[in-house]
Amino acid sequence: MNTQFAQTLFSSRGGVAALVLRVPVGLILAAHGAQKLFGWFGGYGLEGTGQWLASIGLGPGYLMALLAGGAEFFGGLALVLGLLTRPAALVSAFTMLVAIFAVHIGNGLFMANNGYEYALSLFAVTLALAIQGAGRFALDNLLLERLGTAVGGQSAVPGK
Repeated sequence: MNTQFAQTLFSSRGGVAALVLRVPVGLILAAHGAQKLFGWFGGYGLEGTGQWLASIGLGPGYLMALLAGGAEFFGGLALVLGLLTRPAALVSAFTMLVAIFAVHIGNGLFMANNGYEYALSLFAVTLALAIQGAGRFALDNLLLERLGTAVGGQSAVPGK
């Protein structure tokens, strides 16, 4: 892997704040994805979610449920671990944009009316993580360090 690309993908000058954002938002996204994929936590699973997505014009419903559920579940787990944080956050941010405009925008801002405030909050956090990276306590740092050691014998992590 190109070390400049790896540096851009994995590095982050963020500190503990990224961890504070990543873990709860990752858990929330993973739980929502588990509802869609597996029917856990009161969800409808792929079949039910797919039927609902098709009914609102997001078809083919089963595929859209698989994509949305996969993005949320696996993206959320990746955020919790700080693993491939930027791609996971970017995919999650895109998923939240789709949710905002396909489901919630017509209901106004507030959640009490099924509005978009919650999805907008998740979008803002995931976009910030896509820009900033995983922060200090993340598996991305281990990957970057190992890649740097494998390529040039020295750490690719800034300051190490």
